[in-house]
Amino acid sequence: MDHLSQRIDVPVVKDEENEIPVPSIWRPVFRNIVSAFAKGDYSLESGVDCVLAIAPDTANQIEEYIHDYGENLIELPEESWDTSVCIWMGERWDVLVDLWTEGEGRSDLVLSAKVSESKSGFIFEVYMVYVP
Repeated sequence: MDHLSQRIDVPVVKDEENEIPVPSIWRPVFRNIVSAFAKGDYSLESGVDCVLAIAPDTANQIEEYIHDYGENLIELPEESWDTSVCIWMGERWDVLVDLWTEGEGRSDLVLSAKVSESKSGFIFEVYMVYVP
């Protein structure tokens, strides 16, 4: 399939008025987070560069939500970038990444995260996985 997100490099933009596609430079980090979740590593014990540690309570909630949803998460396909978005909130970006499952393909689940700038790049904080 020829997806728009594969053809263009999506820049990091500070736009408080509009949701924009997830910047290309962030996508590998989100792929690694979802890959860990798909393997049952909800606290990111295996470590993902630039991602803050996930609190045990948050990791337990993420695991419960995914388990209660009743489907197995899979790695993010390229199509997930066609519908995943972020918006600048003045000091950080709020990001929603659409998640995919074995049985459904694109699911109703989203990964909610916050991304902040730092002197060394970007810092990612997983907020929650849920059905909006």
